[in-house]
Amino acid sequence: PSPQHPCDAVGQSVAMAGFGGPGAPLPLMPLLLALALLSPWGSAGGSCPPRCVCASNILSCSQAVLSSVPAPLPRFTAVLDLSHNNVSRLRADWAPVRLAHLHALLLSHNGLSFVSTEAFAHVPHLRHLDLSSNRLRALEENLFSDLAELEVLLLYNNEISAVDRTAFDNLSRLRKLYLGQNRIARFPLELLRDGSRLPQLALLDLSANRLRSLPVGELQALPAWLRDRLYLHGNPLACDCPLFQLVARGRRRRLSAVMDFQEELRCLLPNTQAHVGILALAGRQPLNCSEAREAVLEAHLGDTVTLSCDTRLRGVRNRHWVTPGGERVLEEGGNGSAALLANGSLQLRALRPEDAGTYSCWVAGPLLNETLYVELLVHNFTLHGPHDTLNTAYTTLVGCILSVVLVLIYLYLTPCRCCCCRGADKPPAPRDDSINSSVLSTTPNHAAAGVPGEPCRSRSASATGPGQNGRFKVGGTPQPPPRHGPKAQRKVSDPDSVSSVFSDTPIVV
Repeated sequence: PSPQHPCDAVGQSVAMAGFGGPGAPLPLMPLLLALALLSPWGSAGGSCPPRCVCASNILSCSQAVLSSVPAPLPRFTAVLDLSHNNVSRLRADWAPVRLAHLHALLLSHNGLSFVSTEAFAHVPHLRHLDLSSNRLRALEENLFSDLAELEVLLLYNNEISAVDRTAFDNLSRLRKLYLGQNRIARFPLELLRDGSRLPQLALLDLSANRLRSLPVGELQALPAWLRDRLYLHGNPLACDCPLFQLVARGRRRRLSAVMDFQEELRCLLPNTQAHVGILALAGRQPLNCSEAREAVLEAHLGDTVTLSCDTRLRGVRNRHWVTPGGERVLEEGGNGSAALLANGSLQLRALRPEDAGTYSCWVAGPLLNETLYVELLVHNFTLHGPHDTLNTAYTTLVGCILSVVLVLIYLYLTPCRCCCCRGADKPPAPRDDSINSSVLSTTPNHAAAGVPGEPCRSRSASATGPGQNGRFKVGGTPQPPPRHGPKAQRKVSDPDSVSSVFSDTPIVV
């Protein structure tokens, strides 16, 4: 690597601490001057080690030609950059005191060949650990078990060939694991199958290793978020149809692990040493692989469902199902809740939450092999559970809305009761009832009797005095004698009438 100025190393460490992203330009000198004003170095907390650059709680000793970790390390150190040195062994006493604030440790490019299983006992809050580009050959038992808060672990570009099954125990918060460019011939994927050991793992890089075959059944059993971010390019894999279908499925879903590395996803043809692209195996002799088909089926707890293996092949020689847990169902009748039917379908009885996942039907024909995937979604309630209550509530709400609409129609769209059109005289209402009846009446305010084009009015009201809604109003303003001419049709509004507020006919003065 090209020489690196110590200030540039501090810039990388500052970016690691959260002041900027990788590669982001940082105004280092003003930043260092500002941090120096608040720096605890030189106080009772400790002093900056020789050949290191210190800023606030960041300690950068990159390219300082160190053969061991400088001591003592201040307890308030949050980021420790020891990259590009000659620290070949990381012993248990490299941190003799507890560094409770340390969350990022960078040890890349050191020729590191040994890491003690107790090396991380005093840094329990470490979240980012970079051990890349070293000479590690094995991941020993319980190597990282003290790092319960670790989120990112970089181990790429080492010489790792053996991975102990307990090396990643207790890493419940690990999200990204980079193991590319090593010598791994077999990675224990069964450690990831149930999701109990690394429940938060979302990215696993196994690229450029020595993997020759993949347990596709175990890969299908991995959680979907991890299965979609599994990097396998650059391995000397043996060509077969399950491998092709796995990669073709990733291309169909446009996963970055496939789309970004299509040229490096290659395999060796049987009985030859020819490397071909995995995606080029479609219809190619001697394998004649075909892409797998997928279906999605939804069900509820306690249901019985049948997963169909609707293959297009004729003359099927054999077929079997693989459950999300990696178990094969080969015989008719099956065991437990899964049963293989005579037509090749898989029947699942009394569904449980753990029955959800992707089921694979493997079909072998005389010329081609085919795989069908069925993704089963099991909703966490029974068929007659909460969603029926939701339907009842929805029905009740619709009934209430319809009731309100009918009431509004009755109040505002009731036809006019023109009983006066029949020639019957209607007796006047009592005086104390005139206001109440006028307020609640829906009959429009009409003009005086005899006006052309207006609805009919009560004869008694027109003969005695002005009224509202066909009712006589005592004490109303007398009507002037009818006049002739264009203004004869004008009406006089009655400011004392309460019903004029609720009348459907506009008031004309």
